[in-house]
Order: sequence, then C-alpha cells, then structure tokens
Amino acid sequence: MNIDFIVNDYALVWATLFQASISESVQKFKQRIWLNYKEEYNKAYKDKEAFLKDPKNFIPNDDSIYNTVMESREYERLRRQAEKYRLEVMSIWDSKKKEINDFVKRMFKRDLGNYKFLVVNSELNIIDTSRNNDNYDKTFILGLPIDKKEPTKIILDILKAIFNKEIKNYSLTTESFKAAIVELAIVNEFATQLAGKSCYGIGNSALKELKTYLYPYWLMFLGTPQEKFLDCMMRDNIAFDVEKYAYEKELKKIDIEDFIDFCLRNKRYIIRPTTVLEVI
Repeated sequence: MNIDFIVNDYALVWATLFQASISESVQKFKQRIWLNYKEEYNKAYKDKEAFLKDPKNFIPNDDSIYNTVMESREYERLRRQAEKYRLEVMSIWDSKKKEINDFVKRMFKRDLGNYKFLVVNSELNIIDTSRNNDNYDKTFILGLPIDKKEPTKIILDILKAIFNKEIKNYSLTTESFKAAIVELAIVNEFATQLAGKSCYGIGNSALKELKTYLYPYWLMFLGTPQEKFLDCMMRDNIAFDVEKYAYEKELKKIDIEDFIDFCLRNKRYIIRPTTVLEVI
C-alpha cells in the first residue's frame, strides 16, 4: 500500500469554505466571499466528488471563487499551515511505515494499491471521502489534529478510513459487525502493537459487548495458538471459557472481509456460544 499526502489547492479551498470556521478571521473571510459570490459559493459545494475522483486534473466549471480565495492573504497563511501539517503527518506515518504495511497485508492478504490524502488545515477536524465505495476512488480529505502526547493516533484514524473504504458496506442490521471488527483490528490490535501494551479496553462503548463475543474468533483469525489464549485474556482483560470454543484453524487463512462474512453467517452461534458453526 502506498500513501501520498498532498496539499491540493481546490481541496483546501473547498474545506475552508464548507467546513466549520477555524478562526474569527477565517469566518469573516468566508462571509466576504459569500456576499460577493453567493451563486458560485453554492455551486462549489458540489465540486467535492469531482476533485476527489481526479484531484490532479480537476478543473472547476467556474473557477472565479477559487481564484478569489487563492489570491487572498488569508489563503496564503492557510496553505502554509497545511504544508506544515502535511510534513508532520508524513513524518509520523513514515516512522511506522513497515509496521503499517505488514499489518495491512496481514489483514487483507493483498496489497491495497495507492491512496491519496489531500491535506487541509488540521483545525478543520475532518477526514472525508466520496460517498461512493468504488475501488477507483481512493482519495480522502485529511485535516485531523495531531495528538502531541500520542501522535500515532492519526495513523489509526487514517487506517480506519482506509479499512472502511476497502471493506464492502453491509445492511444497517449487520453493519455493527463490520464496525466492531474494524475496531478490533485498528483501535485494539494495531494500537496494541504500536503501544507495546494492550489497547483492547479502548473503543466505542456501544460495540464493547459484541467485541467480547467476537474476541475468541478474532484470536483465531490472528492465528493465535490455543495455548496462548489465556495469556491474551489476561493481557486484554477479556475472559471466556476456552472449552466452549472449537478452534477454527482455517480462520487464520482468510482476510478480514471474509472474517466479517464468517461472523455474520454464524452470528447466532457467536452471540450464543456453541461448537456448531457453519464451515468457512
């Protein structure tokens, strides 16, 4: 998997105009643009899908509002901030690049190709992409703050966005399984690898119970030997009766999307533990 972090002028203008204002000066700047370009301002909102699809070659139908913003002193400042932020994110990402790529291949059993992150101001607190889930569209807008105490948290946010893009969408009634397993992968397992201590107590409280049910099968998916289950339970503070679970050794051979499908096929057994499971 290859990641490019790019400052793209159109993405930066769009995010500045349509995300929450990051300062009083930016708010006043946006109001001036609105008063002078109301029609163009409204139309520009629809440009997001187009520049995400092909940011390098994107040309707006009406570039008047973009030119006005880019020629301003306020924009010069915002672009400098975005470029500084881009270098910070790149530095954090590159410091863990081998671990990231090894983990992604472990989860997907394949290379995910190229992703682009169009970097904007970190104070905008945004990570966004196309509403489509097409494979050709692997571009995000990125403007999340960096936690100074735990800077690698931004790696988890980026990976979570990528995983949700790569893994197919499910129905509303089964989407919780996808959310729980993506969280197990990134917020818990990979965070544990980065921190050198268990992070399995972290995450969305609404998913905690489901993740507890999934945990034994998650260990099997990771290829954890059955004799190591007790060590994992003690480390992660998640207990289960090992004797109630048949060890599904084939789980370690599948990718994360197939694992989600396996859990969905067998959800009535996973939530009510039994040794009778549908074959993979």
